[in-house]
Amino acid sequence: MASAPANSLPIFYNDLIPLNSRDHADYRSQPVDAAPFLAKQHAVPLTIDEFVTAQRFVPIIFSAGVESVPLALMGLNEGVNVFVDDEGRLRGAAYVPAYVRRYPWMLAKLRPDSDELSLCFDPTSDAIGTAGEGPMLFEDGQPSDLIKGVLKFCEDFEQAAARTAQFMKDLAEMDLLMDGEVSIQTPNSEQPFIYRGFRMVNEEKLRDLRGDQLRKINQNGMLPLIYAHLFSLQLLREIFDGQVSQGKGPLAALAVPQTA
Repeated sequence: MASAPANSLPIFYNDLIPLNSRDHADYRSQPVDAAPFLAKQHAVPLTIDEFVTAQRFVPIIFSAGVESVPLALMGLNEGVNVFVDDEGRLRGAAYVPAYVRRYPWMLAKLRPDSDELSLCFDPTSDAIGTAGEGPMLFEDGQPSDLIKGVLKFCEDFEQAAARTAQFMKDLAEMDLLMDGEVSIQTPNSEQPFIYRGFRMVNEEKLRDLRGDQLRKINQNGMLPLIYAHLFSLQLLREIFDGQVSQGKGPLAALAVPQTA
């Protein structure tokens, strides 16, 4: 989930260049009212700092594979997002993950031999350019208040990503994750729709934790995060119903989302 170099771009990013006052002196922030890149994205990275708020709106799952990351599940089938329309505009109340709100900005390493992170942006985004009357990115050669706010947001995101990585490491060390599966039965189908391809906390192993382990995850703040994840899984049926109501329901009795 942490920021990646330009040769390994994360989802949504088509390119990545460093911001500087020489090349981008006349660049402005452009107002946007939609996120078209989100319209076909059914799962978005999530940090643990967002769990408590996000669990009211979206199921929180973990990606399949060895290095799992938390994901906000915005649709059960690949290419389906029930929270935005085809242009990427929000459909009513929803939670927009910080990963989405950060775009087109991110902190990235410019040199593999250095840990220093620089503020970069995706030049293909409509949110930044030289046209329009939006706020300037630089004023008298110095970062504007807008850029200072962007930098602070990206720094906070990186710190949250580091806490999330530690949370995932602790889950793995306690062997609390298992392969997930959800079965949804509908009146119009003889067979249930089965969704796999994700991971979730094993409630049985959670109940069987030793006293010292339980005390540890309670004291370090992991326990409420785990329960936020577990409670959020009740929303899976609502996501399914949302797909059906939008005419985006599964077409086969077996539907397997690719969340890895």
